[in-house]
This record gives sequence, structure tokens and C-alpha cells, in this order.
Amino acid sequence: MADSLAAQIIAAIGGHENVRSLTHCATRLRFELVDASKVDQNSLEHMQGVLGAVPQSGDRFQVVIGGGVATVYENIMHLPEMAGVGGTSASGDGQKSNADVKAEARSKARGKVAWLDSFFEYLADSFRPILGVLLGASIIIALVNLLISLDVIPNDEASAGWVFVKAIWKGVFYFLPIMVAYNAAKKLKVDPWLGGAIMAILMTPQFTGLMDAKTTTCVENAALGTKSCTASIFGLPMALSDYSGNVFVPLLMAAVLALVYHGLKRIIPESVQLVFVPFFCLIIVGALTAFIIGPIGVWVGNGLGVGLAWMNTHAPFIFAIIIPMLYPFLVPLGLHWPLNALMLMNIQTLGYDFIQGPMGVWNFACFGATAGVLFLAVRDKDKDMRQTALGALAAGLLGGVSEPSLYGIHLRYKLIYKRMLVGCGLGGVVIAILGWLFPSVTAAGQTVHGVTTTAFAFTSLLTIPVFNQMWVYAVSIAVSFLTSFLLIITFDYRTPEQKAEVLARTSANQKGAVPMVLGIDERIEARTSANQKGAVPSVEAKGAAPAAATATATAAATKTEAPAAAATTDEVNAPVAGHVISLDETGDPVFASRALGEGVGIQPADSTVVSPVSGVLQTVAETGHAFGIKTDDGVEVLVHVGIDTVKMNGEGFDVKVKANEHVNAGDTLVVVDFDKVKEAGYSTTTLMTVLNTVAFASVTPKIGVDVKAGESVIDIQR
Repeated sequence: MADSLAAQIIAAIGGHENVRSLTHCATRLRFELVDASKVDQNSLEHMQGVLGAVPQSGDRFQVVIGGGVATVYENIMHLPEMAGVGGTSASGDGQKSNADVKAEARSKARGKVAWLDSFFEYLADSFRPILGVLLGASIIIALVNLLISLDVIPNDEASAGWVFVKAIWKGVFYFLPIMVAYNAAKKLKVDPWLGGAIMAILMTPQFTGLMDAKTTTCVENAALGTKSCTASIFGLPMALSDYSGNVFVPLLMAAVLALVYHGLKRIIPESVQLVFVPFFCLIIVGALTAFIIGPIGVWVGNGLGVGLAWMNTHAPFIFAIIIPMLYPFLVPLGLHWPLNALMLMNIQTLGYDFIQGPMGVWNFACFGATAGVLFLAVRDKDKDMRQTALGALAAGLLGGVSEPSLYGIHLRYKLIYKRMLVGCGLGGVVIAILGWLFPSVTAAGQTVHGVTTTAFAFTSLLTIPVFNQMWVYAVSIAVSFLTSFLLIITFDYRTPEQKAEVLARTSANQKGAVPMVLGIDERIEARTSANQKGAVPSVEAKGAAPAAATATATAAATKTEAPAAAATTDEVNAPVAGHVISLDETGDPVFASRALGEGVGIQPADSTVVSPVSGVLQTVAETGHAFGIKTDDGVEVLVHVGIDTVKMNGEGFDVKVKANEHVNAGDTLVVVDFDKVKEAGYSTTTLMTVLNTVAFASVTPKIGVDVKAGESVIDIQR
């Protein structure tokens, strides 16, 4: 195994020769590969320090790291074998796709319409690189508001100190259009400095000063609290606006710039492109932006903002509930970026935003679910999940970043969404009711139903002070957090089999062997389904004794229960004809861990499954996929037909026996349509184990052979 995490990732991704380019975002590594089929996804998903591995369309692949992604990226790029591989510094034609990171759900839901997929990637990559400075600025705003509310500092803009502090965060949002233009141009393979320079034209003192010119005509917009001005430039009318904080204009401008830029590169000789391509772009796109693109971008942004403001005013309940209910699906699909852009536009045009309050409800429902997972991980002594959940929860509560939770946990365990959506909905109801009963008042004196903010803030614990009607917001996010948290710890987030796998792994790690102190029923339930019970019993009983003590107790019980004349069971026969393999080769981690005892897997060549021993059927699963048999002399045998076949709900399984019946070795237990099992996507491998393995001196499987039903495959020594 490779020594460092960086080297392990490159090895699992298929080696350095399989990497065309590598970039990263706030939490993930984004690979462009030569051949995505060479990736060892299972190895990546179980690698310490990796939260998830997400394949994409084509030969793109993402590895979710979390907050330490930048360090891992640097370590990878400094590996000797990675010299010459394209990274974030690549430019021109050599720069590979900087695609948005998608979860598995995103790769399934998107990619059918190429232009739509590209559009959302364009939005994502135009904003993602500046999320760090936006987060830093939002925290500064939050801390300043908190200090003002505590009367630690005065709310006095006449103070030079106050003006300086305001400039620290105001600069980020004022010059945001230039930053967006830079990123958008880079995404479209245009010189990013050219994009930033063109957007800067509209923000120079000379351009903004046109609003105060004597020949300029201005009209006040009462609805938005802004004014629109028109100047005469060389006899042509030019609509003037305040472009600070605007994000739609640079997005539109960069798209037009890409057309002009690449068109010019095709017609201008390469020897003079360095001079004349920027020259013509500045003139052509600069003029188009000032006369046409800028006014259109402002009009679109204002229109969307006014539309949502109308909905928030006239249908606040619907708005406050629908936003947190939609976000859990928008974020994995990358469809939340337009809403982020609208938040910034609202602040720039209306002077406040009303989307971030309901959005915070979703975020804290997400973090509450992660906290519930962390609680269960601590309880179950699941070290791997504890580390993952702790890092994701810290990133969420302190930074407002949901990706580590989503990609590291939530999208792996789909039951989480059922619990989390309840928290989103209930939190939305609370913010809707309280927001209506206790409206907020904006700086301009407007009464707005709902929670508002004057800053673009990542919804974390640190940014709670930036919201007007802070207590309404705090109560709402607390309700959503606690609801998700309590639902997760009450109903769990794992399927019965996932929980059994965790318990088996943690128990094996602690003791080196798993005691078999439960009955057959309980151990089969732990591996398969417990739909009626709603929970999976642990494969290790509470207060279980060490393995040696358990073996002694089981052996004693065996002697007590076995009749004096009972025949000694010293072998277990094959329940079905086929090829015998080791439990390690079956692909089932619970059986491979020997949590359910030593045994074999059989790749079936026949449809009839028979009893491997003579004894009493203590368990017959309703779905017909599992049978627990106890011999007269106390050997407990589990026959499990297929892997995850409990999900077939008995379809294709014709059961011939009932619980508590006495069967002889060779009696038919079930006839299985294995073709139907394969069509359903499940493994047909039939597993058989001696559940109370620890009660015997040795339980030895016979693997690597072809057998008929009834032939010996396990030897038992007492």
C-alpha cells in the first residue's frame, strides 16, 4: 500500500499515467482521466481520509476529501510521478474540464441534456473559487453585527475605524462582478484577466461618475429604492446602473466574450494574437457590455428579484417551506447556484435578501442529521463514521458547508433523506409562522414578512447575528436541527444489513472474534431484514462475555439440550449443487468478517436448496431467503440464499418448509428461480455458516471444489 494519502489516491485512480488533469474545489478533487474504468472505487471509498468517490459522465471522477482538500491536492501535485500533469494552473487549450462535483444522484439525474449540464457547470465554476472569500466576509459581518448588538462597538459610520472595518468585507461584495467575470472567462477558456478587465470598465470612477453628469437623465425606482440613468454617448443612449455586487452581468458578458475571443483567435495570425486579440476584445465586448449586456443583466436580475419578493410578500408560507424542501435536491444536482446568484442580486437591488433564512433551515436540518449519525457512530464505536461525521459537522456548523455531509454520508445512506426532509419541512413551517407574526423591518423602513439579511452569509452558527429577527431564525434552525437529529437517533439511518455490517466490523475490531450468544433468529435478523421490528439486534449481545467464556457457556448448553442418544454432527453438507468458495470471496462483508461464524459460499448450479443437516428449523424467513437449523446435538447452521435477496420480498422463492419443523439432511427447503435473482441485480451466491463456531475446537470449510447437494463442505471437530 502507498505510504501517503496522496500516493494512495493516485494508485487507486489508476496511476499517474491515467490522469489527464486534476483540479479541486472547496471539498473535492476533480480528475479528468484517460480511462475511468481503471479506477478502484471501492478502495477509494474505504480509504482513510477520503469521504467519498463519485464517478461522472465520460472519464471524469471526483474524490471527496473535505476541508483538507487543498493540502491533499498540493501533496498529490508534488508527487514525482505527477510532474507535467495538468492542474489548476493549466491554461489555454491544455486546461481540462473544471467540472462541478456531482454526487451519484447528480450523475444519474444530469448529463442527458448536454447544454443544460454545461450551463450549471458554468455557474458553479464561476462562483466556487470565490466561496472562501465570501465565507470570510460573511463571518466578519456576523462578528461586527454581534459586537454592535452587545454594545461593544458603536454603530457609527462616522467613525474612521468603523469605515475601515466595513471596507474589509464591503470590498469583497463591491468588486464581486470582477471576480465572477474572471472565473467565468477562465471556465470558457478565455484569458481570465481580460474578462476581469472588461467588467472593471463599468466600475471605474469615470464610468460611475457619468450618473452625475449634467447631460444624464435619471429616474427613481420606488419599488427597488434605486435609480436608473441614461447618458448620451456619441449620440447613442446608454443606460447607467450601479454594477457593484451584480453577478448576472459578468456571467452574460463572459459568454459573449468567449464567442468574440475564440472568433478573433481563428482569424488573427498567431504571431500577433497577444496584442490584437485583447485590443479588439476590450473595444468590442467593452462597448457591448456598457450599451447592451449590462442593462439586460440588470433587468434580468431585478425582474427575478422582484418576482421572488412578490412571492415572499403574498405567499410567504409557501415560499418559506418550499425553499428548505427543495434545497436537499438542488444542492446534489448543482442547481442551487442560480439561487445563490439571486441572493446576491437581492442584496444589491433590494438592499436585503429573504432567501437565506429559509435556506438556513435546510442547512441546519442537514447538520442535525449529521449530528445524529455522529451520535450513533459514537454509540456503536464506529471509528470510521465517527471521524467522517465529526469533520462534516464541524464544516457545517462553523462554515455553513453542506458538501462534506452530503457526499460523505447522506448520499450513501438514502434513509437519511427521509428523516432530514421532515426537519426541513418542520423548520420551514416554523420560520413561515414566526416570520409572518413577527415581520422584520429593513434599513429603508420596509416591513417584510420573513427573515432577512443585508449580507450574503453562509448559514452557520457564526453567521446567525447577520439575520434580522435573529431570534426567529435561531428558533427555526434549532427546530430543523433537533428534528433531524432525533429522527436519526430514533429510527437510525442505516438499513438492517448496513447496521449489522457496522456492528460486526466494530465487534471484530475490538475483540478479534465475535461472540455467538444470540439465538439463530436474532443472528439472521442481524444480517438480513427486520422490517417488522424496525431495528436490527446487535450481533453481540449487551454485556456479552469474552469469546472463551461464551464458548464454554454454549458448549454447556449444548450438552444440556442434546439427548443422550443424539448422533454427533461432525460435518455439514452442501445445501445446493455448485462451486464452493471462501466467505472472503462472497462479497458480503458481514459473512466475510465471520460475525456469523465460519462457513462457505456456493455459486449455485441448481435451483433446489436442501437442508445441510438434520435438525429443527428454528427460523424460516418469510421471504424464503434464510433458514436457521439446529441439530439435535446443538450445531447451529444458517443457510442464506443469495446476497441482499431479502429485498426481493419472496419473489422467485418457493418455500417448502415451515418454522419448528424437523427436517432431515437432504430435505428440500426452497426452490429458487436464480435467473430472476440475477435479473433483479442480486448475487446468487448461497452462504452457509456454523453460527456457534466458537463452541467447537475447529470448523473447517472445504473450498475450491465443485459439489452436489448433500456432499460434505464443512468439517467440525469438538
